[in-house]
Amino acid sequence: MKSEGSITDIPGLRVGHAQDMEALTGCTVILCEAGAVVGLDQRGGAPGTRETELLHPMHLIEKVHAVVLAGGSAFGLDSASGVVRYLEEHGAGFDAGVAHVPIVPAAIFFDLGIGRADVRPDAAMGYQACLNASSDPTAEGNVGAGAGASVGKILGMGQAMKAGIGTASREIVPGLWVGAIVTVNAFGDIIDPATARIIAGARAPQASDAPPGGAETYADTLAVMQKLAGSQLSFGRQENTVIGVVATNARLNKEQVNKVAQMAHDGLARTVRPAHTMLDGDTIFALSYGEFEADVNIIGAYAAEVFAQAILRGVLKAQTVAGLPAAHLNHRK
Repeated sequence: MKSEGSITDIPGLRVGHAQDMEALTGCTVILCEAGAVVGLDQRGGAPGTRETELLHPMHLIEKVHAVVLAGGSAFGLDSASGVVRYLEEHGAGFDAGVAHVPIVPAAIFFDLGIGRADVRPDAAMGYQACLNASSDPTAEGNVGAGAGASVGKILGMGQAMKAGIGTASREIVPGLWVGAIVTVNAFGDIIDPATARIIAGARAPQASDAPPGGAETYADTLAVMQKLAGSQLSFGRQENTVIGVVATNARLNKEQVNKVAQMAHDGLARTVRPAHTMLDGDTIFALSYGEFEADVNIIGAYAAEVFAQAILRGVLKAQTVAGLPAAHLNHRK
């Protein structure tokens, strides 16, 4: 698979992972200590978030100092507290007069059904992710928030596949960058837009003991849903969510970055089928961290492109673990 860069190609951004590979859970922090203008678009029916209401227009706070992506379900939101502590120690935060208060929104997903359910990302893990943060190309796959990610759960975890965290970037013109980082933990299947084929997802029962391969390997979530028409999907309610960040060094205001977050969901919809269900949380943050003059429509269009590419990489960079096969076995990276 052709490399398409990293969100750390955005000047000044740093990314850090921390994970517990026995428990198969972890968190990822995107650090922007100088303050990034931020927006949010959340379209799934089962989100888990912290400090997101202030990201909408007509609210006081204009900038955040980090974003956290984490497993652990609602317990994983505690990881953001460690990031707040790290930022305070380094003098970053909103100047409230008597203190600098770091603004750290976070989104989580459910990974308690893989590994250990009693171990989740906590403040110590969030702090460690900050210590690990770097502007180097970001590690992908079974790291950070991708440690416990999986996809294709309509037939249960026994027929699901391993996924992870992926990143991508694009230099639109010299010096103007758009990047994304995504944890891929979808209820549905992952589609390669170039071929319209499933590359990871719910495996057909007869494929349980075989590595993922051709179309016959996959149950096709939409086809299974058609057979269940008239029924309620009562399983896997908490086990899904694609969460991620798009970032640019274009100078955008709060309304514009919210638009970029909205447009980035097009990339999610191109690669996840079905997307934005009541069984997913599907949350995208958008960051403006720079001074390059650019049209918001162009930034939003490329945000969708890199978000889709990051989702594909989050699947193709994942490794088989805990009995869940990974797509890398049959697809070139």
